[in-house]
Amino acid sequence: MSLTQAYRPDPRILELGEAFFDPVEPARFPSARARFLNRRAAEPLGLADMDWEAHLHRFEPLPDNLPQPLALRYHGHQFRSYNPELGDGRGFLFAQLRGADGRLLDLGTKGSGQTPWSRFGDGRLTLKGAVREVLATEMLEALGVGTSKTFAVFETGEDLVRNDEPSPTRSAVLTRLSHGHIRIGTFQRLAYHDDAENMARLVRYCLQHLYGDDPEAGAVQLFDRVSQATATLAASYMAAGFVHGVLNTDNINITGESFDYGPWRFTPDWDPSFTAAYFDQTGLYAFGRQPEAVQWNLAQLAGCLTYVADAAEISELLQGWADRFQAALIDGLLKRLGIAHLDADSDRALARATVTALAGKTVEIDRFFFDWRGGRVPADPRYDDPVFHDLRQLLAGRERLPTHPYWSDPQPCSMHIEEVEAIWAPIAQGDDWTAFDAKVAAIRRMGDAMRDGAPA
Repeated sequence: MSLTQAYRPDPRILELGEAFFDPVEPARFPSARARFLNRRAAEPLGLADMDWEAHLHRFEPLPDNLPQPLALRYHGHQFRSYNPELGDGRGFLFAQLRGADGRLLDLGTKGSGQTPWSRFGDGRLTLKGAVREVLATEMLEALGVGTSKTFAVFETGEDLVRNDEPSPTRSAVLTRLSHGHIRIGTFQRLAYHDDAENMARLVRYCLQHLYGDDPEAGAVQLFDRVSQATATLAASYMAAGFVHGVLNTDNINITGESFDYGPWRFTPDWDPSFTAAYFDQTGLYAFGRQPEAVQWNLAQLAGCLTYVADAAEISELLQGWADRFQAALIDGLLKRLGIAHLDADSDRALARATVTALAGKTVEIDRFFFDWRGGRVPADPRYDDPVFHDLRQLLAGRERLPTHPYWSDPQPCSMHIEEVEAIWAPIAQGDDWTAFDAKVAAIRRMGDAMRDGAPA
């Protein structure tokens, strides 16, 4: 097996210098069993025919790429408490390469062993955690959320002890593909150390390699980019009915790409108080508070960038985040409905009517968007409820009836916690991956349907 000409290595992280990372050694695992190989994502990168076990289990370097994995350094607010002892504790940056569109991509890991930032952790990942991350990333990608992609999962043959699930439990190592691993927490670490020189270096790196901008455009330009990206991220979570669970500053990527899935869930109903993490006792990261959480995190980045930028300009952009979020939410809701934009007032009214209808909790979120896709008016008597009156009126004349056969299925594809547990149970009990494979195929079919005939 070999790489194709589409493989374009580009380890740009080395430009930042040793202050940003620590070279580490990957763990040596007892065995390797490939459980998920994302050949669909690998094909355009020239990696589909590589030796997957050599590179994504033993982590032998890819040609002309990073000679050794790098554990990145960062800090972060965790549930609003600042922690200066973070960093890649059970993962590392393995390789960087260019996609077909020229954008820089990272191959990073989860469960690949201990690093200087592991503290008291074992640096491992449970197989169940890896399965959950596959399901999350596949579902979010299908729904149009900007997300990392799960690239590979290998079961590793170790028994792990965890306090929040039956133990001992099986282990895995996961590789994800994303547009960079630079987090808000990366900037927070530099601010903590009063390191304006490296702050400026990081700004240039992000502008040039993550956004394709002039590296000398400055920190205000970068903040403008991140503000828009995070507004789109928060809005896409709401339109998808998704709850990340741990929106700490070390979990917010500078590109606005969602990643690192722990206690995630999809809320069945439009319930602002729905939480994903059992330890989120105050509902800080509840479904309806996610925009607030993302904006708060962005404010922490704003404070960091005042080391190298005009505070007034940064503050003005921060104040405009809510408007960007509202525009992104309207766009996200219309995309999920499969409805083209008309004009600002009409689109705003339609989005408002959509949220009102969802908040009535007459049907679950996935069912609602499935039934009303393309502006079709469902015959289900539940939709006779007055809560749908405005929606009916506003959709009149805006129909874009869907053609993909998925939209004629009896049920929409969904991913609630009961389904996740039902997929995991046969794996845990009899190593039966049939339900998992079928679900991934079903999700991808839904993704195809979402893209088929979607309005521009």
